[in-house]
Amino acid sequence: MSKLVINSYAKVNLYLAVVNKRRDNYHNIKTLFERISLSDKITLSSRRDNLIKISCSDPRVPKGRSNLCFKSAELLRRNFGVKKGVDIRIAKRIPVAAGLGGGSSNAASVLFGLNKLWKLNLSRGKLVNLAKKIGADVPFFIYQTPFALGLERGDKIRPIRRIEKTRLWHILVVPDFKVSTPLIYAKWDELNRRKSCCKSCGSGLTTPEFDVNILTSVLGKKSPSLAGEILYNGLEDSAAGIYPEINRIKEKLVSLGAKTILMSGSGPAVFGVVSSRKEALILRRKIKRASGSWQVYAIKTF
Repeated sequence: MSKLVINSYAKVNLYLAVVNKRRDNYHNIKTLFERISLSDKITLSSRRDNLIKISCSDPRVPKGRSNLCFKSAELLRRNFGVKKGVDIRIAKRIPVAAGLGGGSSNAASVLFGLNKLWKLNLSRGKLVNLAKKIGADVPFFIYQTPFALGLERGDKIRPIRRIEKTRLWHILVVPDFKVSTPLIYAKWDELNRRKSCCKSCGSGLTTPEFDVNILTSVLGKKSPSLAGEILYNGLEDSAAGIYPEINRIKEKLVSLGAKTILMSGSGPAVFGVVSSRKEALILRRKIKRASGSWQVYAIKTF
């Protein structure tokens, strides 16, 4: 085998609560990942030399050592004495730096693909341990499951088998700008301190009304309309405070009839749970007419 083509799927977070800041300056979180049908395509081709070369259809994606796909390939070579090279071509459809895990999914796809291409025969457990060294979201994609709970940095993954057959439809809107995840978390730290100091004045962060366990229970009953009332993202206040357009997208979705709306990850992608593919397509047409600068997708659980 000298060439391999892999679909690399995005994610949204149906629930994301920031628990606290860790000593390593990362944050402990509790999140519910959902893999969605929006995907990139990764093509891996063997090279005769030992170089790692990356090309991408999106010029905003880095091509060097900072690219997570490069890090995946280099990590495998360093840990297992591989002397081979690889061309990694990324056909990009997942918006960059939008809270959809595109880079993390690509990195996981490269780990999977090179495990086959280079005949390393690594177990999923070993791939997960490698994925943790690359990024907090990467382990989720190693499990290849539609839903999973993410704990600690989000990299301790527990697939939720009882809801693996549940399928949700979404309308997904992505504005034309990138966000800084470290900046979002720094804002969360600021708001959290303000909440601790000023509980009486009501400033600071919103708190979840329901726990993630209630959400998974509702999803197990296949009640997506009710599940929408339990969605939560503790980073929304932080992100919207820095990037006001996030709230403008939410307001536009509400005005067009969407009922359950949430930002994914650290943003700026915003999605809503809808009842069917038909409703998602109708909303997509309406939103495209309302704003030509936003990317709009009708997507589902995958």
